[in-house]
Amino acid sequence: MAEIPGMGKLGYDRAIVTFSPDGRLFQVEYAREAVKRGSTAIAVTFEDGVVLASVKIADALGAQSIVNEKIQQIDDHIGLVSAGLLGDARVLIDKARVKAQMHRITYDEAIDVPGVVRFLADFKQAHTQYAGLRPMGVSFLIGGVNDHAYLFETDQGGSIFQWNAHAIGRGAEIARKALEKDWKEKLDRKGAVDVAVSTLKKAEKDIPKDNVEIVVIEKGKGFQRIAGKERTDALKGW
Repeated sequence: MAEIPGMGKLGYDRAIVTFSPDGRLFQVEYAREAVKRGSTAIAVTFEDGVVLASVKIADALGAQSIVNEKIQQIDDHIGLVSAGLLGDARVLIDKARVKAQMHRITYDEAIDVPGVVRFLADFKQAHTQYAGLRPMGVSFLIGGVNDHAYLFETDQGGSIFQWNAHAIGRGAEIARKALEKDWKEKLDRKGAVDVAVSTLKKAEKDIPKDNVEIVVIEKGKGFQRIAGKERTDALKGW
């Protein structure tokens, strides 16, 4: 007898609050597929900061706008890059910005990077355990500096991972192999930018260099979109 479509999972994928017998939440796994369709995002730590690199959302008829930027600023010392559903990313980014500003107003100091990461991860996790919600179909690479540089990933289920260098999105597998080979301890700013750009080039084919975004978050200097000669040098040979 032919298997009835959908019966293989016996309906365990129809509600986020229902575990399958082998302990899986199928809706969370489906959300991971949304991230795999997103453009590649790269993050690389160096001695005094973090480099974020990705491909800007662009089209021949698209207007140049901050709305199209994949790398977003959360506070003076924190930025993130996303892969997955842009609407979900926008909502979470707005919440993170409010959280950071509320912390400044309440405590008269900048929020620590792990604090923002936990806040976003907790919100994502809540969307895996209440009926009527769905998982947030977006992953983040969150970089920032407090006493030292931090790089974290938050996934669709609310898990947190800390990295020295990492990649998410459609070219993540290729990018991770390149990062394993090229990332070294005690990179300087230029070395980290070069690693991020070369890795992104390997993971994303036929992308115009005008669509490449590069941000450096550095101790004492904060969030900076690189431009001018530094950008020209970084993208030489793209």
